[in-house]
Amino acid sequence: MQIIKNELLNEYVYHEKLHNNMDVFFMPKRGFTKKYAVLATNYGSNDLEFISPHTNEKIKVNEGIAHFLEHKMFEQPDGSNAFDDFAKIGANANAFTNFNMTAYLFSSTENFEEGLRHLISYVQEPYFTEENVEKEKGIIAQEIKMYDDNPDWKLFFNTLKAMYKVHANSIDIAGTVESIYKITPDELYSCYKTFYSPSNMALFVIGELDKDEVMNIVKSTVKDEFMFDGEIKRIEPLETDEIRQKEIIEQLDVSVPMFSIGYKDRAAVLGSKELMKKSIVTELILDILFKKGSQLYDKLYREGLVFGGISCDYTEHIDYGYTIISGETRDIEAVKHEIFSAIESAKIAGIDEADFERAKKKKIGSFIKSFDSIEFIANNYLSYYFKGMDILEYYEVLKSIEIEALNERLKEHFDNDMSVISIIMPKEDK
Repeated sequence: MQIIKNELLNEYVYHEKLHNNMDVFFMPKRGFTKKYAVLATNYGSNDLEFISPHTNEKIKVNEGIAHFLEHKMFEQPDGSNAFDDFAKIGANANAFTNFNMTAYLFSSTENFEEGLRHLISYVQEPYFTEENVEKEKGIIAQEIKMYDDNPDWKLFFNTLKAMYKVHANSIDIAGTVESIYKITPDELYSCYKTFYSPSNMALFVIGELDKDEVMNIVKSTVKDEFMFDGEIKRIEPLETDEIRQKEIIEQLDVSVPMFSIGYKDRAAVLGSKELMKKSIVTELILDILFKKGSQLYDKLYREGLVFGGISCDYTEHIDYGYTIISGETRDIEAVKHEIFSAIESAKIAGIDEADFERAKKKKIGSFIKSFDSIEFIANNYLSYYFKGMDILEYYEVLKSIEIEALNERLKEHFDNDMSVISIIMPKEDK
């Protein structure tokens, strides 16, 4: 068993690869009454084409199948629901699917050991029939239609659609009504047997627990049924270093226009620490230029150009990355001009040294404080792990960053040729 330590945080993680190649991580957290576990697979909505490890055939699946599969995993062969079994022992359970990961999780203050056995057991027991798959299609179709009317959701995905020509992250995680009605039990089993192999999964357990007891429960509960040798061969379309279109405008039921400016990363193959550094550097730039306390934020707020401030985030992955800057305004052109001007001015003048030091110290403080949340630790640890990174190295990478890296990234990433805008306008009165 490996021990991964971070001296600054005074935190350590036990890591063991089981006989079936599943990775198990355990972080002891003294003084916490709540315990938490998340079992995740390195599989999300982007994984639409792959080579079957069982037949060696190329398979292309329907959009939204990873999310559909997550929904179906709660239905048990005896007719019960996995959520109900958690509720009986006083545990809170949930699950989520994003572009690159599917996760099943629960927390409890009591009966944690029983909950952990249940978590591992039900995720290893898929049960798909023609009847229960057909039933689920109507439920998910309603969910898709609900999100189609959600302005924030549409604003976000229209930004991705404008940026990406072929990459699957421009496709709604839940798919479309048309695509999910094509899903079959055989297709679900094919995805499950490929991506839910123990070698593609990881479990993170955290809380005031005994390490040996946790590992005994895990080892006595995991199965080898869908274990196979070799790597999963994903087939990913080659995205170009160009955007699809400059602007997407849609009308929905909103009272104030909404905007989302996106900057698409050019393709680059990076190692894990380089990927982490790129992410942190971009986040620091966003903190300095756009977040509360910045010159731009104060100006937009003072002149009444934005409502509720500006939101800005950078998303990184092994094969894509993008920045999104969004908000609400009655004068989109004026706000767009101010944002672009702030970026161009920063490129010319460079990042202010005092702003850099302040943003860096603030990020260090936020990172340390985030370790008070066991949910944050567990979910982010696995998310980073699947991208080849270790979140416990975050502080060392952050500490090593110099201001020159921000100025280089400003010029490289915030390129007008790689920018798009998504706009949601109020519906016009008929």
